[in-house]
Amino acid sequence: MANFDQELDASGLNCPLPILRAKKSLASMSSGQVLHIIATDPGAVKDFEAFAKQTGNELLDSREDGGKFYFLMKKN
Repeated sequence: MANFDQELDASGLNCPLPILRAKKSLASMSSGQVLHIIATDPGAVKDFEAFAKQTGNELLDSREDGGKFYFLMKKN
């Protein structure tokens, strides 16, 4: 598991809440810092890919384990 600076647990939240929470968390972070996001909504996978493209933040990792989705996003 890579190092990260902040963690956001968006378990149980449905689209678009995980993205909105991530956006808020990233806003308070410095450039180059990494946010670890945990989500349970399968739609989050596509959402975070699109979010990374739209915002220029880098999606370092996206994986699924036991019904949970884990993302590492680096602030641009």
